[in-house]
Amino acid sequence: MTKNPSDHVVCLTFDFDTESGFIARDLTTPTFLSRGEFGLVGASRILETLERYGLPSTWFIPGFTIESHPKASEDVVAGGHEIAHHSWSHIPPANQSRDEEHEDLLRANEAILRLSGKKARGYRSPSWDLSENTIELLISEGMEYDSSMMGSDYLPTWARKNDIVELGNPIKYGDETNLIEMPISWSLDDYPHFEFMRTPNLALPGLNPAKLVMEDWWNEFQYMKKTVNRGVLTYTMHPYVIGRGYRMFALEKLLEKLIDAGATFMKMEDAAQKSRRILLDAN
Repeated sequence: MTKNPSDHVVCLTFDFDTESGFIARDLTTPTFLSRGEFGLVGASRILETLERYGLPSTWFIPGFTIESHPKASEDVVAGGHEIAHHSWSHIPPANQSRDEEHEDLLRANEAILRLSGKKARGYRSPSWDLSENTIELLISEGMEYDSSMMGSDYLPTWARKNDIVELGNPIKYGDETNLIEMPISWSLDDYPHFEFMRTPNLALPGLNPAKLVMEDWWNEFQYMKKTVNRGVLTYTMHPYVIGRGYRMFALEKLLEKLIDAGATFMKMEDAAQKSRRILLDAN
């Protein structure tokens, strides 16, 4: 069967954390905070690049960034990009009580509402670590999709809730919900490839060549085209990471190759809607 290039979707997503991820990890010395602050420089470069190529994208913005850096957040809205939910404080839900998670979810959505005029339709958890309550809370808040899990690669699925996992027993999968799961992968995230980090409890080497990373990301798209008639490929980037000059240069080369290959670029909310229709038709 001939594959239609328009059925091979790319979602460019940006986690606009600025300083929030460092503060959530108690890394609050000036140099750590300045690394996050560089995200303002990176965001400006990314928005200019997206405008130049005429590409849509989705920005997962913590409430912290919206309220700490309102002008930079407003620039994302002005560019016509989707604003999605990425918590308020960038604390992983798995480290929160249900009440803490719920409060954080509501607080961030109120910030998004003030920024963009509407609440978020999609969610991505900090550090991609959901709690046992997250899916239910997202549904209660009217979310349409989540982008935090890795059980698929190119084919969105229905998110499940209430899996039963007990050491020594087979897993019992819970019920599917009406929440679309837009799959992600650490291999398609810029942070582990590029960021050098050394603390008493962590060593992340990072600093990989941008050209080689973008080549892997390109090959992922090529494999999607080769193996599925339709699919969604999500790249996850952080402005303070990908926004470095030589990485932006390599990213631009990747975007040009994807455009030439016929990739269809979508905001994640639009890709999720399309995936919902496909999943419903399949039933």
